[in-house]
Amino acid sequence: MQLTSVASLSPLRGNRLLDALRSVDSRRLWSDLEPCDLPRGLVVYDSSLPQTYAYFPVTALISLQHVMGNGSAGEIAVVGSEGLVGVSIFMGGAVTPGRAVVKFAGSGYRVKARSIMSEFTHAASVMQILLRYTEALMTQVSMNVACNRHHSIDQQLCRGLLWRIDQTHSHEIVMTHEHIANVLGIRRESVTASAGRLQEAGYIRYARGRISVTDRSGLESRACECYGVIKKEYDRLLVAKKVESVWYSGPTPADRACKEMR
Repeated sequence: MQLTSVASLSPLRGNRLLDALRSVDSRRLWSDLEPCDLPRGLVVYDSSLPQTYAYFPVTALISLQHVMGNGSAGEIAVVGSEGLVGVSIFMGGAVTPGRAVVKFAGSGYRVKARSIMSEFTHAASVMQILLRYTEALMTQVSMNVACNRHHSIDQQLCRGLLWRIDQTHSHEIVMTHEHIANVLGIRRESVTASAGRLQEAGYIRYARGRISVTDRSGLESRACECYGVIKKEYDRLLVAKKVESVWYSGPTPADRACKEMR
C-alpha cells in the first residue's frame, strides 16, 4: 500500500472519528497514524485473516461485506469519513468472517492493531468513543437490513446515494447499476428503472458508471426515514466533546418486570 503525505489530506476533509478522538487523551494513537492512499478494489481485510491495521478513511469509501459459503458477498455497511474499518480489533475478535473492500478510491489513515488496542484498553475516554462509534455502525447495519426489506427501490437508492456523498464529500459517485443491484439485492433492471426515474426528476445525472447528485434536497425528499435515522445516530454518538459518565437513575420497566418474574 502506498503511503501519502499528511499535507495531502485536507483538514476540511478529515475523519470525524479521529476528530472526536483528538478531543481526548489520544496522543499516542495520533503519533502512530500513517497517511495512506486507498485505491479502488483494495481488499483491506478478508475473512479468517488477522487484521494488522485499523483504517480511518478520509476521502475513500470502504464497503463492509458478508461473504457467503459460495463466495458471493453482500454489502452490510459502508465506512467513510465518519469512522473506521477494524472494529473487531478492539471488540475481542482476532479475525472477522467478513470482508472490507475499497469502493471509492481516496486517502485515509491507518494505525497498527496493537496501537489502537492499547489505547482502547488503557484510555477510558478512547474506549467510550470507539464503543459509541460501534453502536452507530450497528445502527447503520440494522437500518440497511430493515430498509431493504420494507422500502421501495427508489427510497433505498436515495438513502444509499445520500450516505455515500456524505462520506466522500463529493457529489459524484462511481457506481455501476450492477454494483447497486448487488448492494440492494435486487435485479439490475430494477436499478436501471429507478435511476431513470430519479434522473427524469432532476435529482441525479447518470453516465458511464458515474452518478452525480444534482438536487440533494430533492433526493432527501424521495428518501425514506432510514437515512435520517442513521445520520442522526452518527451525529449523536460522534460529538467531539468530553465523554460524560452516565449515572444510574433507577430500575427500568424491564428491570422491574424481570424482578417480578423471579
